[in-house]
Amino acid sequence: MNNAKSLILATFFSSLPLTLLAQDYEVPRTEWDQPDLQGVWNWSSNVPMQRPSQYGERQFLTPEEVEEFARRRAAADAGSDAALSIEGVDGSYNDFWIENQGIGGNVRTSHLVYPENGRLPELQEGVVEQQGVYGGITTGETRPVRIAAGGIGADGPEDRGLSERCIIGFNAGPPLIPSLYNNNVQIFQNKDTAVLMTEMIHDARIVPLYESLAEIEALDQDIRLYTGDSQGYWDGDTLVVVTQNFNGLSASFGQAGTSYEKVLTERFTRTGPYTVDYEFTVDDPATYTDEFIGVVSMTKVAGLLYEYGCHEGNYGMVNILRGARVEERLAAEGQL
Repeated sequence: MNNAKSLILATFFSSLPLTLLAQDYEVPRTEWDQPDLQGVWNWSSNVPMQRPSQYGERQFLTPEEVEEFARRRAAADAGSDAALSIEGVDGSYNDFWIENQGIGGNVRTSHLVYPENGRLPELQEGVVEQQGVYGGITTGETRPVRIAAGGIGADGPEDRGLSERCIIGFNAGPPLIPSLYNNNVQIFQNKDTAVLMTEMIHDARIVPLYESLAEIEALDQDIRLYTGDSQGYWDGDTLVVVTQNFNGLSASFGQAGTSYEKVLTERFTRTGPYTVDYEFTVDDPATYTDEFIGVVSMTKVAGLLYEYGCHEGNYGMVNILRGARVEERLAAEGQL
């Protein structure tokens, strides 16, 4: 079967109601009699992470709302020529790469399902927050820069966000967050290990598997990593991955907190031949007043995952800093 036909079938099956697929679906097993999650999975989505207030505690859009959303999206796409004249080359170039069209028939009002209002819990008092900006603008915020995208200025590479420095991806997490592009992960399995390799930053999390949560052997608290230490176990047909020992040099979630006390629990459950339900729970009492839970649907990709060749000190970083110096010179000469 060629890739184009495979992608069509994946789109068709993922648009069917999950209950229809799940009725007679038997999860495939590996040679070690574990649920088979192997393959490349895409988590693109146009659903907001936090729920707009008009939906209250309602988790799904009605069919009429889905149809209206599609109509407005089509109308916006039809006006793309007008957008080109307004946004210029920069906006059009970036729009070309955007990959955030969700696949599936059940459209959520938000990815967050707890708290019940689909909104992030309140922050603890005094929690550090950083607002990422692009270009040579300086926000006056202090280092280290913990945010993934943008930065706090352009005096030097240390002022840029972690994804611009190619340290971590802006969507690769953990957790895996739908974003502009490169929303793909490849899962490998053997008897006692799972590997989660994201397209963004080609980061591979090697997850040793234990018999249960109680058997997990956490790292010493002095050992800290940007993406934490991930360990897992099988809960029935669900792969559960628990990640802790974050180094605090990245935000807990979005732009808030330091991640140092964060414990992340991810759950991967295969629900059909082309679908995996991905759920994540963030428990960070130093940043948020409550834990929160998100749900993202993944769709199987009929293709390969290629290396995302990001490296610190690449042309993008050099040109960001060079552009900032040009802006400063032009401003000093009164040309801006």
